[in-house]
Amino acid sequence: MAFEGGNLNMALAAAVGDDASLVRDLRRAFLESADRQIDLLSRAGDESAWHLALWRLKGLSGSFGVVHMIALIDEAQGSAPGDAKIVRRLRSALDMLSAD
Repeated sequence: MAFEGGNLNMALAAAVGDDASLVRDLRRAFLESADRQIDLLSRAGDESAWHLALWRLKGLSGSFGVVHMIALIDEAQGSAPGDAKIVRRLRSALDMLSAD
């Protein structure tokens, strides 16, 4: 997972250059947005809400090059809304990114 954090950091650095403050702010924004979408997934009561949150999380992850998260999201597409196992796996992946 450290590689994933590296991808996030590289994507941010490529977007904004050497501005450490801006990289930090964008990283925080990514983590907060991803956390919000995972929370919505955990509370999704129907297919529509589930797929909308997955779609948003996938777009966010794609924008920042977080490939492992995208693979988990692709796997989640076939899961039932609110699937606790996949939500835990996504939360774990996000926690690993937060720790980098």
